[in-house]
Amino acid sequence: MNQESTRAPHPAPVRQFAVLLSATRRGARLARLLTREQLHSWGRPFESAEQIVAELANNAVLHGHVPGRSFRLALTIGGTDTLRIEVTDARAERTPHPRAPAPDAESGRGLLLVAAYADRWGTDTASPPGKTVWAELDGR
Repeated sequence: MNQESTRAPHPAPVRQFAVLLSATRRGARLARLLTREQLHSWGRPFESAEQIVAELANNAVLHGHVPGRSFRLALTIGGTDTLRIEVTDARAERTPHPRAPAPDAESGRGLLLVAAYADRWGTDTASPPGKTVWAELDGR
């Protein structure tokens, strides 16, 4: 389900992690690895979150890149035990629109994977000029 900026306020975070990463393939790979290690250290399952971060970070690098600008990865576990993943990039005008790719297409399935793994996901406008794509995984 895609929800755009129409969600209820979240309870105060219980755990937080945030990092700026270079908007490169290496930065996207590091985002995935950091997610795995951070969630492991929190005693949380990381497989679904790792896949979501891989897709969102890759999209930030491919579609949200502005030379000289980084992207931000944030992981938050709220009081309801929901994990919120946020990837913020510098291109507010390039909002994600999931659609089924042609059967022979070599790309275009990332947001479909995010939707399949996440309980909720959507986009918000970030500090200009940027956007945040977020996904939530309910406590498991």
